[in-house]
Amino acid sequence: MIKRDEAVKLLEENIKAENMRKHCYASEAVMCAIAHKLGRDENEWGIAGLLHDIDVEITNADPFTHGPGAEKILKGKISDKSLDAIIMHNEIATGKKRTTEFQHALAAGETITGLIIATTLVYPDKKIAGIKAKSVTKRMKQKAFAASVKRENILECEKIGIPLHEFAELSVNAMKEIGDVLDL
Repeated sequence: MIKRDEAVKLLEENIKAENMRKHCYASEAVMCAIAHKLGRDENEWGIAGLLHDIDVEITNADPFTHGPGAEKILKGKISDKSLDAIIMHNEIATGKKRTTEFQHALAAGETITGLIIATTLVYPDKKIAGIKAKSVTKRMKQKAFAASVKRENILECEKIGIPLHEFAELSVNAMKEIGDVLDL
C-alpha cells in the first residue's frame, strides 16, 4: 500500500481544482476519525478518503463513470478493500448496493464533509472552529439547504453503528483539526 506522501502526490497529479482537493483532505480526516472510532486501520481508511475522488476530473464527475474510473489509477497501489470502497462510493456507476462497513463509512464520511462546509459558509466568520455538530444535524433536516448533499449517504453512518449526532460530532471535530488546510 502506498504511503500518505505518495497518495498526496497522486492526488495533486490527478485533481487540479483546489476545492476538490480540500474535499479530499476533509474526507481523509473524517475517514481517519471513523477508523479510529471503529478500531480499523486509520492509514488505510484515511488514504481511501484522500483518494476517493481521484478520477473526478478525468470522468468530469459523470455519475455513470465516476468511481470505477479510479481503478485504472489506483489498482495495485492500494488494498483491494480500499479500491472497492472507492469504486462503491458512487453506487450509480456500479449498479450495485453498498454492503461492507468500509463502503458505508466512505460514502457517509465523504458526503458529510459537504454539509459541514456548507454549514460553515453560512456563518458570519466562515470558520469551522465555531461550528457545532448540532448545527449540522439541524441542517440535515432542511432539504433545501445544500440540496445536492445526499442525506441518505450520510445516514449510512448508522449502518456502521454510529448514530447521526455522534457521527456529525466526530466529523466536525476531524475537520476542525485541519481547518487551516481547508481555509475554513
